[in-house]
Amino acid sequence: MSSEARLIEEKIDIGRVVEEITMGSPNSNAVVIYVGYVKREVEGHVVNWLNCEPHERHASNLLNSIVEEEMGEGVSCIRIYHRVGRLKPGEPITYVFVSAEDRVKAFEKAREVLERVKRESMIFKVESRDDGEFLVLGDGRRLKIR
Repeated sequence: MSSEARLIEEKIDIGRVVEEITMGSPNSNAVVIYVGYVKREVEGHVVNWLNCEPHERHASNLLNSIVEEEMGEGVSCIRIYHRVGRLKPGEPITYVFVSAEDRVKAFEKAREVLERVKRESMIFKVESRDDGEFLVLGDGRRLKIR
């Protein structure tokens, strides 16, 4: 199976995705997997939930653009899955898979892809904590919602 980016509601089977990636490309000598989870605590405050809402027309297209633009020499597959909806602390939210001809390339590319997802995805996140609700920005900053 090829590279892709999708917005999803449920958790994914990581083992199945790795098998698809490695079986689909003879150059999958290294696969780096990043799984980001909803934080349990931020700035000393307990997180109740995180709501992820994609910009209807743009989020999916932007994620797929990241995949297309980041594919290059030595990279055989990139997959991005981002969950949407209301998630509980400790639940997976972002999955990035990068398969490459060697580990150095796989790690470098996985980091580049993740940073772009954080900055460019057009997925709006509201975090509910014991001290209020906050808009979560791509650089990790939080703005209190009044």
